[in-house]
Amino acid sequence: MPNIASILKAEISRVARKEVRAEIEILKKASALHRSSIADLRRQVRGLEKELRRVAKSSARSRLVDAPEASESGQARRFSATRLAGHREKLGLSAAAYGQLAGVSGQTIYNWEQGKGRPKPEQLQSLASVRALGRREVAEWLSAK
Repeated sequence: MPNIASILKAEISRVARKEVRAEIEILKKASALHRSSIADLRRQVRGLEKELRRVAKSSARSRLVDAPEASESGQARRFSATRLAGHREKLGLSAAAYGQLAGVSGQTIYNWEQGKGRPKPEQLQSLASVRALGRREVAEWLSAK
């Protein structure tokens, strides 16, 4: 005759395994549902990032188109950091000296050349007037100061 203790122990183990299996099935279903929703969210984030890049690119293009400010003569004024740096080098001037000509500080000229800032419309006017000057005129103007 089997031992009652071993039968009781076996039955308790069987019932415990059955309960654990049921709980694990619930957790597996919840885990699969969570993974599915995470994958959906990742796809949604990827789509939104793609849309954001597209919008940022189109807004950058529209800023370039809208960027030229109109002067009093009705002529559009555009600003290019590389052209500013090239003109300053062509004249052989320091940023401080070029800033004196344009009516701003040398640090401002440096920031504009580095792309850290953009000139205001009235500053664009003064830059345009400096751009019209040649080496001799700049040297005369700086020596007069």
